[in-house]
Amino acid sequence: MLDYGLDLSGVERALALPGLVAEGAELDALVAGQADWSVPTPAAGWTIAHQIAHLAAADANVLIAIRTPEAFDLVLKQAEAAGPQRADLEAAEGAARPRAELLAAWRAGRAEVAVALRDLPLDHGFPWYGSELTAALMVPLRLMETWAHGQDVFDAVGATRRPTSRLQHVAALGVLGRGLSFYAAQLPLPSEPFRVELTGPDGQNWAWGPEDAAQRVQGSALDFCLRAAQRRPLAATDLTAVGEDARTWLENARIFL
Repeated sequence: MLDYGLDLSGVERALALPGLVAEGAELDALVAGQADWSVPTPAAGWTIAHQIAHLAAADANVLIAIRTPEAFDLVLKQAEAAGPQRADLEAAEGAARPRAELLAAWRAGRAEVAVALRDLPLDHGFPWYGSELTAALMVPLRLMETWAHGQDVFDAVGATRRPTSRLQHVAALGVLGRGLSFYAAQLPLPSEPFRVELTGPDGQNWAWGPEDAAQRVQGSALDFCLRAAQRRPLAATDLTAVGEDARTWLENARIFL
């Protein structure tokens, strides 16, 4: 389910890895200053503690997949047994830990993940949910998830979040997730090419796809990322679509199942 067909170079991983570290540090600075982690976030039933617990649990699973891939079978079996409520149960378990303990665990885990992904050969595969991944793809995926759950926390406390160039990694996953979006909506994947043109935080132009594509998506990179990560409804963004398939994509956009 996470096979985006992505081929990233070592240079691109090197660019994304500092972004992953910075994304975690930014969220850390916010939550460390929040005395009450029981504040509800936009995710139904999830508090700030749930968000941090989810990120910590995911980091722990990444380390299992990389260091002891044979043990990841148990993680998959536990996930299958828990069913659709797996993430909720995992987050709730972590959220029940003392705030200081959870914060320390998340900090240690994300630091270990950054080192593990940095040192892993680019072509070395390891198991993940529904597919096999490499560090080249896991780095931007961890960045994206940290950013997305971080957005929930920023929204919960009403804090202003300045968009950064790190969004380019999230936007790239959003573009690559087009097939997943149609799959999740149980719709056939259009064969026609798409063009995506986004405006970055500092006015940069980020584009994917042939310039003459009839199916087109345009707007701010921030809004595209918020939509693809399912943090905003389409109507709350500045995104525009030219073509029926492009519109359908935006209506069902997602990066993960």
